[in-house]
Amino acid sequence: MATEYTFSAEELARIADIRRRYPTARAALMPVLWMAQEKFGWLSRGVIELVAQTLGLSPAEVYGVATFYTMYHTEAHGRYVLDLCTCLSCQVLGAEELLHYLEERLGVRDGQTTPDGLFTIRHTECLGACGSGPVLMLNNRRYVHRLSRERLDQLLEELRQGRIPEFESIPLPERHWENEEPS
Repeated sequence: MATEYTFSAEELARIADIRRRYPTARAALMPVLWMAQEKFGWLSRGVIELVAQTLGLSPAEVYGVATFYTMYHTEAHGRYVLDLCTCLSCQVLGAEELLHYLEERLGVRDGQTTPDGLFTIRHTECLGACGSGPVLMLNNRRYVHRLSRERLDQLLEELRQGRIPEFESIPLPERHWENEEPS
């Protein structure tokens, strides 16, 4: 039996408001995809077709955007998606080893979900926090900086208890512009 995907009248009004803020339907696609993912949990074929129909775009075009960006999920995933940056800066700081440690701890490989549906682990490209790496992004929302095995163990335990880590502010190094020569 096929699942029926629909937007409510309130959601359609929100999409119309989003659409008015952009010059074309294509330009409004990313925020509407985000909204659909928030509602349905992930972007299945049916959800992609719903977004395409709602915006007057082709399903192929919507699928192309959904699969290009790592923030969109085109497959079912765990309650907690752990995106570990493995780009150069984080890699130099041990991200690859931490990814293997995470795979070992959770008993799944990169890109897989634990049998209990709690965790999905994925390597990802640069998360833009090179100065505080290795870094992990939790559910497209929260960064966990300066990872270590101990910090990963603590994170997994907190998540198993349903506790999301608090926001962590990472201050930028102070600069004394008046003391620097212009380049």
